[in-house]
Amino acid sequence: MTTTVDPNYWSLLGVSPECDSNELKSAFRKEARKWHPDLNKNDVNAEERFKLINEAYAILSDPKKRREWEKQNDKDKDVFDNRFPTYEEYLEVILGIRTNLNNENDDIAEQHSVNSEDEYEDVYRTNYNEYIPTTSEPSPPPTLIYEDQESIVEISPEQALYGSSVEIQLQDGTLVEVLTPPFAGDGWRLRIEGAAIGCRDHFVQLKVQTEDGLRIDGLRVMYRLELLPHDALLGCAVDIPTLNGSVTLQVPPNSSTGRLLRLRGRGLEYEDYRGDQIVEIIIVLPDNLSDSEIALYQRLNELAIENY
Repeated sequence: MTTTVDPNYWSLLGVSPECDSNELKSAFRKEARKWHPDLNKNDVNAEERFKLINEAYAILSDPKKRREWEKQNDKDKDVFDNRFPTYEEYLEVILGIRTNLNNENDDIAEQHSVNSEDEYEDVYRTNYNEYIPTTSEPSPPPTLIYEDQESIVEISPEQALYGSSVEIQLQDGTLVEVLTPPFAGDGWRLRIEGAAIGCRDHFVQLKVQTEDGLRIDGLRVMYRLELLPHDALLGCAVDIPTLNGSVTLQVPPNSSTGRLLRLRGRGLEYEDYRGDQIVEIIIVLPDNLSDSEIALYQRLNELAIENY
């Protein structure tokens, strides 16, 4: 069920407005781990709660955004929370009826009557041959168009799993501390709203990869396996790198590009949970083919056309 009521960010993180930055960070990490979708696959509300928790920390950890949010909350409070409205306040605030409306209408009608008569006389007194049109207001000066900025930050699998603080430099030289959420993945983009020149956004793209080409995505580990066409067609045994050393993977025959093979339990470990490693098949052509090899490919193409 969707609600239009603004969430209470303090209640979402389980802290009070008097907490310091360390308490806020600790509460954010605790709640983010608790409600991460990877750990709550049977809870349909976990993803939405996880998004709200990240939103809450983004607002409360930024002094400017926090002041704007608190100011908006103060506006939304009931003005008669501690007292009963007077009759005039009830009509104006509750029902939207202003008590001096009739008097204002009388003034407007009287003013309109006078102005209409004056305008009527001025029209016939005007010499249209002497009418000189006035120029319009000058156009505003052109404004510069700025673009969003982006930084790439490399973090380790452990930092991606538990969350970490990284420091980036903005375009104007300002250093900003960014708190990455737990269970982050390679390619995730974090937005710093209004931090770039011209009030544009600054994006932080996370790079979570190992030297062996393993990519981290939450508790899962992703790996792209490049195969020659004959290996993918006939099947083969290939040594695959994992976080705990290499293992031998048996590639089934007739494997095509995009096929996914699973190595169970070879991902990241968190408490009682263990992710898998996903191997994606990518078929590539060999470099520097000989004339005889090219002739064989041409023959295969001819056979394929004949059998079509």
